[in-house]
Amino acid sequence: MGLEAKVYIVGAGPGDPELITVKGMKILQEADTILYTDSLVNPLLIEAAKPEAKVLKSAGMALEELVEVMATAVRKGKSVARIHTGDPAVYGAILEQMSHLHNQGIAYEIIPGVSSVFASAAAAGVELTVPDLTQTVILTRAEGRTPVPEREKLVDLAKHHCTVSLFLSATLIKKVVHAFLEAEWKSEAPVVVVYRASWPDEKVVRTSLGNLAEDMRKNGITKQAMVIISPAVDPNLVAQGNYESKLYDKSFTHGYRKGEPEHG
Repeated sequence: MGLEAKVYIVGAGPGDPELITVKGMKILQEADTILYTDSLVNPLLIEAAKPEAKVLKSAGMALEELVEVMATAVRKGKSVARIHTGDPAVYGAILEQMSHLHNQGIAYEIIPGVSSVFASAAAAGVELTVPDLTQTVILTRAEGRTPVPEREKLVDLAKHHCTVSLFLSATLIKKVVHAFLEAEWKSEAPVVVVYRASWPDEKVVRTSLGNLAEDMRKNGITKQAMVIISPAVDPNLVAQGNYESKLYDKSFTHGYRKGEPEHG
């Protein structure tokens, strides 16, 4: 039995073809029409499409053209896989597509994917939420041609001194550094930059806030980079072993284990 005639908005993951979900891959393999963001989605993924599928690149399309292709296919009883990079819910520009599809009476479904922020954390070998250090992750971007709401200015978010993961900000890194220093971060605060997480040419750069702009320049990183500024990305944390959660503490009682009393 084939797919239902509707649009499937599929998160393809960060780049590695094996990081698409099982459900996402099944849809990709069975869809009649495939539109993929060719500037970001790994073309090796698209090789999984069935031979008779109509495959289109969307980078050069305007919104109206993109929606018309999807709507026309669905009206003809065809299934459509709209393949996005990472997870479509984060900077996926899917709301505008959903609005147009909704207004035309075209059904759609979102299939989540692995976000580049998590692929970057994996590549860097870090945990973004470390007990007693930081328990909050802010996903944001620096303000460039696309504005951010007044209450979400980077300097205000940085004042929380938690893990801040910056999308779409590689070309604005001097502005980023200025905002964090203004929010009273120290120049030696640890930062990790991951270029093209999970791709064959992935690059991990460990640096500090004060050296961030220069180290990105030296490594030629101007796009497709995740910048994570956080005490949790300090490379010395693993060796120190000073931060442990309560989950596996033998004295901690939870629904699956009774803790042992502490003696002392």
